[in-house]
Amino acid sequence: MRMKLGKYANRSLLTVLLAAGVATVPLAACSGSSSATTSKSTEAETVAATSQAASDSQTVSDSNASDSSNEPLSEEPVTLQILTTRWGSMGDSFTQNQWLKDLEASTNVTPEWQVQSLNDWGEQKSIMLASGELPEVILGSQTFNDSDILNNSEMFLDLTDLIDQHMPNLKAAMEETPELKQTITFTDGKIYSLPRKLPSRPETCNQPIINKTWLDNLGLEEPTTIDELTTVLKAFKEQDANGNGDTTDEYPISGAKGLSMDLLNPFGITDLNGNHMMVESDGSLVYYPTAENYKEGLKWLNELYQEGIIDPESFTQDQTMLDAKRKNESVALVGFDYAWTPDSLFGQWSAEYEALAPIIGPDGKQYAGGDANGVSSIVRNEAEITTSCQNPELAAAWLDRFYTGEASIQNFWGAIGTVITQNNDGTYTLNDPPEGTSADAWYWDQSLRDFGPKYVSSEFQEKIKLSSTSGDGLKMELSKLGDAYITTPFPNVIYTAEESEQLATLTTDIDKYVESTRAEWVSNGGIDEGWDAYVAQLKDLGLDDMIQIYTDAYNRYIAQAK
Repeated sequence: MRMKLGKYANRSLLTVLLAAGVATVPLAACSGSSSATTSKSTEAETVAATSQAASDSQTVSDSNASDSSNEPLSEEPVTLQILTTRWGSMGDSFTQNQWLKDLEASTNVTPEWQVQSLNDWGEQKSIMLASGELPEVILGSQTFNDSDILNNSEMFLDLTDLIDQHMPNLKAAMEETPELKQTITFTDGKIYSLPRKLPSRPETCNQPIINKTWLDNLGLEEPTTIDELTTVLKAFKEQDANGNGDTTDEYPISGAKGLSMDLLNPFGITDLNGNHMMVESDGSLVYYPTAENYKEGLKWLNELYQEGIIDPESFTQDQTMLDAKRKNESVALVGFDYAWTPDSLFGQWSAEYEALAPIIGPDGKQYAGGDANGVSSIVRNEAEITTSCQNPELAAAWLDRFYTGEASIQNFWGAIGTVITQNNDGTYTLNDPPEGTSADAWYWDQSLRDFGPKYVSSEFQEKIKLSSTSGDGLKMELSKLGDAYITTPFPNVIYTAEESEQLATLTTDIDKYVESTRAEWVSNGGIDEGWDAYVAQLKDLGLDDMIQIYTDAYNRYIAQAK
């Protein structure tokens, strides 16, 4: 039975009373018949205990280790509607994470999970927002973005006071890492969403991955330059690289609904945030789809396409079809790609693949996409409390339980005792995944992984011990190949409501045109002949206005960071 909050609809009165220092609504006071029978003395005791727990949590030497209070958040069982999204067909297995079960038992709060696939979330999201009815709590930055929140701000609560009053773990985290508050504070000064800072992140995003067995079969060395890579890829196409007697079944490069933009890394193109913006070494901004090095990179891809090196189905097949080629049962079929680790792409054939240092480009330099300063590991929109929530104070306190070190690692990898071992010396190690399962796939199955609130302090990070041969430990090991060549990523800036609305319109038309033109040029050429008309069409679609919005938001971000 859902317990309602009672008079929380009179939010303005509650705000006034809280500002005056009068505690009027205990976390346990969900409304309905049961809350109506709660005595005033019990309410006062509950408020006092909650306030003391918050105070204690803030004064503890914040090792960020575990929640300082395991007190129930409600005297009687309550439910909380939680909406989140998952990639593809991942499903809701993560909801059986033992930490989440323990959280339910300790807080007396039972989540009512609504798990949506991101495959069709765009359509479902539009329907949900149009209805004006949202679940009480939203998890994951892929669920609602800045534009969704700002253009529907009446559906989302300002969390500023809730953080101050009911989220001591998050408050302590924001004091230790001020970038958290900077990241989640919108231009109107309000906080509509909560952040996350992931543990144990590699600096380089993706590495070049090549089939070393194919190289050995053909007597070739690992390529280091763009010309050497081209030569190797041609050999993969023309010869029986996988050794099965068939010279026509190799795909040196393949893609799904397009090609990975990482293929243009040797030309100085990196795009960590997927908005086509780059920050040059002098701090200036560049929209790279109109840059000369982008043009040269597409010419190279067209050369590969004409040679049959790029799978002709790369622009039409979906991710499932690509995965089937990467993990073909009888023999490896794909020769080169970009990835965190080989096992994240190639399954049973992953042992055949090796990571390379960034390929040296035509200018003699190496480039890698990544985040050398860890700024991009801090992300907003990982949790929102909606105006549909019947007890925002309880929801905030429940979410605050996610902001401890132990909670965060269990919601990033999996539960202690299943995925994680807690050692006698106070450190934590990751267990090996089940046979035949990649570490990444296991983590996603066992946890919220990238999505949802979490924070690991620098002190707690020292307690995490990762193997350098698998999973995130391997990512950090392979990252060393590219760490020295990381370009500066466009930061996680915040837009005004007006800018956000304009971007939603501008990027829809501009991105669609850029992607369709890229596919045409890679497949059929004609880049030089069509370049000027392409740039002119982008300007007609509002390119200059879009770049100005990015520039204004970037300048605000830099000014705020000083």
